[in-house]
Amino acid sequence: MTHGLKIQPDYFKAVFMGTKTFEIRKNDRGYKAGDVLILKEWVPETKRYTGKVTYITNYQQKPGYVVMAME
Repeated sequence: MTHGLKIQPDYFKAVFMGTKTFEIRKNDRGYKAGDVLILKEWVPETKRYTGKVTYITNYQQKPGYVVMAME
């Protein structure tokens, strides 16, 4: 099973850096060992996800590949 979950920036950064290797959540989804968590950085103040693409190019890339700048 795959679960897409919101996570606030401070916690997302710690997970990304590998210093936070756990998550405490209400088990309203029936989580099981082996499930995949897709953590989406969420900013509560703006009520938006991060990771917006700000620039894209396929210059000198293999066919089907692009370079993306993100904020």
